[in-house]
Amino acid sequence: PKTDIVFLKVHKSASSTVMNVLFRFGETHNLTFAFPIGGGNQLFYPHHFLARFVRGFSPKSPRRFNILCHHMRFLQPEVQKVVSSSAVYFSILRNPVQLMESSFMYYKGTSAFSRARSLEEFLSQPYHYYNPADSDSHYARNLMTFDFGFNPDGEVSAERVQLMLKAIEVSFDLLLISEYFDESMVLLKEMLCWDLDSVVSFPLNIRDSSTKAPLSDTVVEKIKDWNRLDWEIYTHFNRTFWERIDRDIGRERMQREVKTLRERQAELARTCLQGTGSVAPKDIKDSSLRPLQHGNAKILGYNLKQGLDKETERMCRRLVTPELQYNSALYKKQFPQKRP
Repeated sequence: PKTDIVFLKVHKSASSTVMNVLFRFGETHNLTFAFPIGGGNQLFYPHHFLARFVRGFSPKSPRRFNILCHHMRFLQPEVQKVVSSSAVYFSILRNPVQLMESSFMYYKGTSAFSRARSLEEFLSQPYHYYNPADSDSHYARNLMTFDFGFNPDGEVSAERVQLMLKAIEVSFDLLLISEYFDESMVLLKEMLCWDLDSVVSFPLNIRDSSTKAPLSDTVVEKIKDWNRLDWEIYTHFNRTFWERIDRDIGRERMQREVKTLRERQAELARTCLQGTGSVAPKDIKDSSLRPLQHGNAKILGYNLKQGLDKETERMCRRLVTPELQYNSALYKKQFPQKRP
């Protein structure tokens, strides 16, 4: 199994679920994480990543960490200072249409979105609300382009797009697609030589459907237009994703693998969860399992079954622990407080 991993955690793309997979694997195998100084959950985002943002890094004694997976704005020369040269790099993409709809709800408090009553209103005259100079403007346009380290307001010329796609291809070994999450997990499992249970997950940091509304065709086209760079990244890597499946696995075997993964997930849900799945924040009984609520989104969570044996309880709890709680538990484990 590969243990040196860089995951570029792209916003609002099922990346918290992927992070849980990495947290569990790292914890089980006693791996080290490149934690932000101060133990937060972002590596000084939205600044471009610097090695000195990582706790325990020093240019004099270059210590390598196994897993780098916290939110960052990608800058490979700096990333290479904190991980081994053989590290596997991967990230995850999401259709920019759904990504923008999700960002609008989740980051409603940002300067670009706060004054617009609806996404439609924002898109009808984006420059009325959007100012590229605002420190939080990246949430409102080409967010994936920004996370990968590029200029979200750059011109969309064929040449520039090609350079950007090429740069991503050279840096990353695999790009997952969140709309095909299970297929993505099968590809990840193959690439990392992990077993099935290491990539099984329950969806984390997901929104209650009451805040989701269908988008009209006009709005969809406006979103694609406004996020043209993201759209180019997404369509290109969605295509190469399927090319890779055809080349390395084949559709038939992929179907079998996905079926096995879903069966295992359903089995774990029956073992671990009360009821049939995720519940509203107010219905989560154990406050340590309640996810952070953000913007206008309602973030769902889980209730564990009572009376599980110790080992099962521990496994189940890891699967449903929200990112911030899991992050701080692992941080404390890696940097235990010295007794005065």
